[in-house]
This record gives sequence, C-alpha cells and structure tokens, in this order.
Amino acid sequence: MAQSTKKSKSKLWFLVHSWLALPIWFFVLIVCFTGMLAVVSQEIVWLADSDVRANKPDDAAERLSFQQILEAMNKAEPDIAVRRLSQPDGSHFAVTAAVTYPDGTSPTLYVNPYTGVIQGKMPDFNFEGFTRALHGWWLVPFTSGYSWGWYLVSLLGLPMLASLVTGLVVYKKFWRGFFKPVRSGHGSRIFWGDVHRLAGVWSIWFIAVIAITGTWFLIQAILADNHITISTEPVVPVISREDVPHTADGSPAPRIGLDEAARIATTAIPGLEVTFITLPSTAYSHVSMGGRGWYPLMFQSASINPYTRNVDSKSVLEDRSTLEFVTESMRPLHTGDFGGLAIKLIWFFFGLVLTLMVLSGLLIWTKRTAQATAAALKRSERAPRTRKARSETPVEIQP
Repeated sequence: MAQSTKKSKSKLWFLVHSWLALPIWFFVLIVCFTGMLAVVSQEIVWLADSDVRANKPDDAAERLSFQQILEAMNKAEPDIAVRRLSQPDGSHFAVTAAVTYPDGTSPTLYVNPYTGVIQGKMPDFNFEGFTRALHGWWLVPFTSGYSWGWYLVSLLGLPMLASLVTGLVVYKKFWRGFFKPVRSGHGSRIFWGDVHRLAGVWSIWFIAVIAITGTWFLIQAILADNHITISTEPVVPVISREDVPHTADGSPAPRIGLDEAARIATTAIPGLEVTFITLPSTAYSHVSMGGRGWYPLMFQSASINPYTRNVDSKSVLEDRSTLEFVTESMRPLHTGDFGGLAIKLIWFFFGLVLTLMVLSGLLIWTKRTAQATAAALKRSERAPRTRKARSETPVEIQP
C-alpha cells in the first residue's frame, strides 16, 4: 500500500513538472516564430511603406552615385549634416542616410537612389526593429552590457543543438523519412507526430546552423561583457593637425569627393562593392567606406585620407584570422542576410518549418500530458470509493 502511494505521488510530481514546462515550450515557439518574421522584416516594411522603395521615375533612369545623392540632399536641405550613406542589400531599397539637423535631432532618412529625393524618415522603432528586438533580446533594454534577454534567447542554442543530436540518435535511419507522407485520419497524435518528424528531417541543416550561430551569440555576449576582443581590425588614428592642408585664408583645404574616395577604395581592395560610406565628422577624420567582396558573409572596409588620397587603413579578408572568419560569418548565417531576397526566402521557409516542428512537438506534448493528468484524476477519484467499499464489506467472524 505504501509503495503504491509513493508511486502515485511520483507520477503527480512528474505531471506538475510537465505542466511547468509549458511556458518554456511557448518561449521557444515565440523565438522561432519571431525569428522567421525577422528574416523578412525588411521586405515587409518595404511592402507597407512606399518611402522605403527605390522607385524609378522612368525606365531609362540610372542610379546616382553616392556623391550625386549627397549633392542632391545638400541642395534640398542645406542645413543638414550627412553622417552616413548606406545601400541596403537589394536594389529595390532606398538609400538610407543618417543625418543631423541644426536642432540636434539625428534621424535616418530614406533617399531615392535614382533622383536623390528625400522620401521620408525612418521611424525610431518600426516593424523591422520590433521583430528583431523581440526575437534577439525580448525587448529587454541594454543598460551596462548585454541584456539578460539576449542571454536568455541565445542560451536556447545549446538545448537546440542537443535536441538535434538526440533526435538523430532516436530516429534511426532518418534519411528514409524525407519523403515519408504525413498520415491523416488516424488521430491527431499520429498526424502531428508525422509532421514533427518530417519537419525535423528536412530542417536538419537549418537547425544546425541556427543552433551553432545562436550559441555563438551567447559566447559573444560573454566576451563583450568581460571586455575580451578577438578582433584584429586596426584602430584608425585621427589625422594630425599638422597634416591637414589649409587654403590661403587659413581654412582646411577641400576634401575629395565620395566618388573619388570609392574609386581609391576599390583600387586598394579588388572586388569590393561599396555599399556604405561614413563621412568625416571633423576636419581630422577619414572617409570610411566598405561593403562585401567575393566572400558574401564578411565586410571589407577602407579609411581614406580625404586630403592626401592615401588609404591609411583597411580591413580585408586576407588580414582576418581563421577565428575571425568563423565568428564574423555567424550573424549573416543566422539571419540569412548575405545573398539577397532568394536566400532570405529560403531562411524564411525553413524558419516556418522549424516553427511548425516546435508547434507540433508542443501539441504532442500537451496532449500526452493532458491525457496523463486526466488518468491521474480518475485514479484519485476511484481511490476513495475503493477504500470506502472495503471499509463497508462485512467481516465474517469465525466461531
């Protein structure tokens, strides 16, 4: 009797443990779902906001250079100071310009790359920022170092990697399941079980990529919060006062244009496609520019002296260590932001598959736990009646 009671209590505690895991399941589900949306959040904003689009005024229109865009902006609004120009990944996106107004405000503007017209202002927190913040750190603010939300999300990389390994161990000869159909008409348990296995088999490579890169984000936060760096990128010193040439009236000499700076950068770094330019903030600052080259997962950059035309510093693939090649590839591999819309759609699709797999696992687990809970409640209801029946049974007294 004591052993039966002990076993019953053990099952009860197991059920309590199972139900307490429900918030964790939902947490994983939301992280996967928001990650799927974050991959194409920029495209969703493009669909919803016409200011983000790079619309051609006519079929014969050609894209302006960064220098021409800068001149058009300064002509339209002479009082603004342009700090940075950037072309998002995709020719259908407008150029973004980080500017500062005389009143001290520093918005980011959308500029048409064919006309140089300022089309609108980027909201402080749009859908793209919301989905990425919700997925990446659960909107927990960064105060001193990385937020605990970042740690909480990136920590999921470890159990995800463990679940992949254990799933492959449990599911023998998994390659046979690639084209195994999902059975319907045999109950929800069998249906969702088949969906779970099918989604898992097709997304093996994707789960591995997301789990490994997610774990790297955890390591990255630990390193940053402990002030440990593995970067070999050089620190660019400011141009000394003595090296700044002056005109006859004593003012700094004119600086080279952005097109000339881009030409110098692409000559110094063969294959470089300049997609962003940071303009000098003072008379002693460089023109910094960069973009991707033959290896799409990493950026290369150059800092050019705007007076002497010298490349005072550059960060190229050949200078990166093997460790940097691995670590700097992690973020684009995680987000799918390295090969245009086609890669993003692939990441979105497998993000949807991963979300479906987590959802199916949640439904299977919930139903199993609910059935076990119902069975336990029935047993607990029968137990008092059984004891009462035994107590009311007459005892025959032997003479």
